[in-house]
Parts: sequence; C-alpha cells; structure tokens
Amino acid sequence: MQFVIARGALQKELAFVQGVVERKNTIPVLANILIESAGEDAIRISGTDLDVTIRCDADAEEIKSQGAICVQARKLFDIARLLPDAPVKFRKEENEWVTVECDRSKFRLPGISKETFPELPGFKSTPLKLPASLLKLLIDRTIFAITQEEGRYTLSGAKFELDSKGVKMVTTDGHRLAYVATKEGLSEGGSGELDVLIPRKTLAELTKLTADFEGDISLGADENHVYFQLGSRLLISRMLSGQFPNYEMVMPKNNDQSASFDTTALSQAVRRVALMADDRSHAIRFHLSKEQLLISSQNSEEGEARETLETDFSGEDTDIGFNAQYLQDFLNVVGSEKVAFEFKDGNSQAQLRPVSDDKHEYKYIIMPMRL
Repeated sequence: MQFVIARGALQKELAFVQGVVERKNTIPVLANILIESAGEDAIRISGTDLDVTIRCDADAEEIKSQGAICVQARKLFDIARLLPDAPVKFRKEENEWVTVECDRSKFRLPGISKETFPELPGFKSTPLKLPASLLKLLIDRTIFAITQEEGRYTLSGAKFELDSKGVKMVTTDGHRLAYVATKEGLSEGGSGELDVLIPRKTLAELTKLTADFEGDISLGADENHVYFQLGSRLLISRMLSGQFPNYEMVMPKNNDQSASFDTTALSQAVRRVALMADDRSHAIRFHLSKEQLLISSQNSEEGEARETLETDFSGEDTDIGFNAQYLQDFLNVVGSEKVAFEFKDGNSQAQLRPVSDDKHEYKYIIMPMRL
C-alpha cells in the first residue's frame, strides 16, 4: 500500500482514533490502528479496544496502490503531531514495515499483518437523528455522576432513552443522580426509539467527536452494539448489559423547602470552604437560616472555614451535610445564572436544578452526609 495525505487531515483523524486504543498491554495487538484504502481517493483509519471502535474516513491526496497497514497508534500520533505542514507519504514494505516521509523527515515503523488485527463489528443502520450539540450537552451534564467503582457494572455508564416524545440521559453512582431530558432540537425524519446503557468511555469519546461537529448525529443499535455516525466518522460501542436502577424511585416527591442561589457565588464559596474539608470525605455543612446560608467545614489537623451567602430562604433553620466535590461537579456544568436548592429536611435527598432553563429539564439529586 502506498498513499499521500495532508498532514492536518492525518493528525486530526489520528487524534480521534488513538483515544480508544488500548493503553494497557493485555492484548498487544490492540495498541495498533488499521489504515486501509476506502475507494479511489480516501483512506479509512480504525482503532478498537474490543468495547469501543472508532472508524474515520479521510481524503487522500493520492493513493498509488490500495491495501492495508497496521502500525502502533501512539507512536504514529506522536510523529504526526510534530511533522512539518507538508504532505505525508506512507509506503508499506516487506515484513509489514511502514515508511513515513514528510518533507525532510523519514521514519520506519514496524507493522503487523492485517490478519492479526481483530475483526471490527459490522456497521448496522442508524435510523435515528439527534443534533451533535444536544448529545454533547446531555453527556456534559451527566457523565460526572457515573460510578468509578469497577464492580458496579450497570452504573458504569449512562441510561440513554430516545423516542418521538424526547430524549433523556440518566447517570448515578448510588450517592447522587444526574437526570436531563428535553423535547428540544429533535430532528424531523428520525424514526424508531432507543433505550440503551452507554459505557463511560464511549461517552468520553463522543464528547471529543461532537466538540467541533455541527449538524446531526445518526444513531442506531442492535442486540449488543450502539452506533453513532458523525459525518465521515463512525463510533461503535458495546452496550452495557443488565438492569439500570429504577431512577424514578429516587426522585424526591415532597421537597417542600426551597432556596435559590447565584450559581457563581455558590460555586466559589463551596470551592473555598472545601479547602478545609476532610481529604477523604470532602464533607461540608450547609446551615440554612432566614435569608442566608452559612457554609462551613473543619479538619482536626488543618483548621476550619466559614462563608455566608444571601438567599431567599424563609423556612426553619436546617443543617445538611454534603460532599463538596459532588456539589462542585454540578455547579461546574449547570450553565445558568441561578440554581434552586430543594429539600425536605437534613436527612433526605436534596435536589439542585437550574432556575431558568425552559428547554431542558435538568435535575441533580444528591444524598446528604451524616454530620
């Protein structure tokens, strides 16, 4: 195989593909990417960790001979990043070695046979459509609440539902839950529905793919995989199996106390007070009284911190403990000037939501901590 490609196009597609490539050397072949010709004037770059596969098509300046090469992803990406802005020539030699030339630079890389590269899942249809910007918003507002614990398999991704009525994404780690739903922006002409569990790694890769993509994503699923098509790029992900918890049960039904805060002021106050919180528990105390919130923390070895904020609260004095990091995660992405804080008492789950967001229903439920 022999072809020439613009350095910018090569670097851009490699950046997407190498993100899914297996870093740990459990299966060495997965550290490689497959580059093959796709028609007369395009090449296709594919990478996989067997759970997530990304396939990108890029225009070539010239394809002298068709074929396929497999080379180490990380090394090729590092090379492409530092090459001068000139056409990059690839040539496959005997024993699977690959020569890469650009201007005055020349590299020789060991490759592997295409036959040893894992067979990629077949591409199924993607009948549903969703604006890329909407999918990115759903992920940004929920991904942080996915569990980091290995054993909690069904919680290690997001529940994603899409039908003619709207789209929603839900994540939880057992201590907090992020829920966002909207009817806005659904594309006309998409048909069918989807109800899948998408792994965290897939969501992280989708965030990168949607970042500079304008337009609609096409998506679909079969028994085991979910497919996302973004222009010339395709992401295929194995779905999580199992039963996602009944999140409706967790939604607070009778949180009759409410206070609203300036988002930036609350975020900065929590961040400052958290400096003195216990390193393991990150516990801070909310003391709500008439028209003010006192946030405090203390650490037997390092000292304590207190800060007050104005609020419109008019109920009874209440103390609630929270993990400061959990609050911060929400405040970093909520994207509204004011947030509402709704609760029943100091021992029940509290709910945070943006005060003015007519397009999206965004709720963040957080369990209190024992003080």
